[in-house]
Amino acid sequence: MRVINVCGTRPNFMKIAPLMAAYREFPAIEPLLVHTGQHYDANMSKLFFDELNIPRPDINLGVGSGSHAAQTAGIIKAFEPVVLEHKPDAVLVVGDVNSTLACTLVASKLHVRVAHVEAGLRSFDRTMPEEINRVLTDSIADLLFCTQQSDVTNLLREGVAKEKTFLVGNVMVDTLLRNRAKAEASQILEELALSPGEYAVLTLHRAGNVDDPARLAEILDALEVIQRDMPVIFPIHPRTRKNLATSGLVERTQDMPELRMIDPVGYLGFLKLMSSARLVLTDSGGIQTETTILRVPCLTLRETTEWPITIEAGSNRLAGTRAERILAAYREVITDRGPVPQVPPLWDGHSAERVARVLAERL
Repeated sequence: MRVINVCGTRPNFMKIAPLMAAYREFPAIEPLLVHTGQHYDANMSKLFFDELNIPRPDINLGVGSGSHAAQTAGIIKAFEPVVLEHKPDAVLVVGDVNSTLACTLVASKLHVRVAHVEAGLRSFDRTMPEEINRVLTDSIADLLFCTQQSDVTNLLREGVAKEKTFLVGNVMVDTLLRNRAKAEASQILEELALSPGEYAVLTLHRAGNVDDPARLAEILDALEVIQRDMPVIFPIHPRTRKNLATSGLVERTQDMPELRMIDPVGYLGFLKLMSSARLVLTDSGGIQTETTILRVPCLTLRETTEWPITIEAGSNRLAGTRAERILAAYREVITDRGPVPQVPPLWDGHSAERVARVLAERL
């Protein structure tokens, strides 16, 4: 049984790694790994593959960057010959990036079954490109693997047949638990002269935040206050760096001595940074789930989240994008002495095994 597994971006790598490992226990499955090249930084991609022990991709489409339309079309055009040549029994896609939707469309039109890992996530914000990708992928996928009960509920509400949905847990947690001990050996705190529990970590990359100068300025207003209390370590996304420069806001960051912008770091170094932080501020989806397992407080700089379970668990707060709301949430976090956040059901490090077992039984 041949299964083509698709990854395209760095968050995909954390999701595909445990799946490629789980297949070893199911000899009936012959996995092929396709990297679309949506994240095309060769050094960072190689670093993630090496750190996570992901096999070298069988095929790299090398699509690269571009507008959503150009990138999606490029992946469709490059992926179709792969499916025609290798004749898989299924195509497995993860997450919600352009690679996810593009490869789903190709497989579905060629009558190849599609398995979607992280199905059913909904922010209910159609301004997010990821939300469009999720909804469309789930509407035509054949096997839908969900991380939290609300995902199953979302799919059933949208008319997906119950027998197509499987609650398996979070494959990103598999990767985190498998690599946590290795991450502890990272020297990144020493390199940045940081003490555990005495700094914050920030990630910021979503178009809704970094492409809007007014919204970006509001977030900087909050950061200006927070960095007076503790260093804020900011591995900065290239898109964010560019927009700070073109919007004229980069001068403001230069007046914040403890907002420390650094280059993107590898998985293990970043995991160490998060696990030792006092808190994390982010607009990323995956980081909301990782901080839940690490039991590090998270402020999500968005109005909505596709991960309601992280709020229910007590590890995450929706802080919005207005300075006053961010600061109110920040003050709550640093004074909170509430109960320890709970680990969600099935987030136990065995989610990829559950996915592989379903594939072996159903296909």
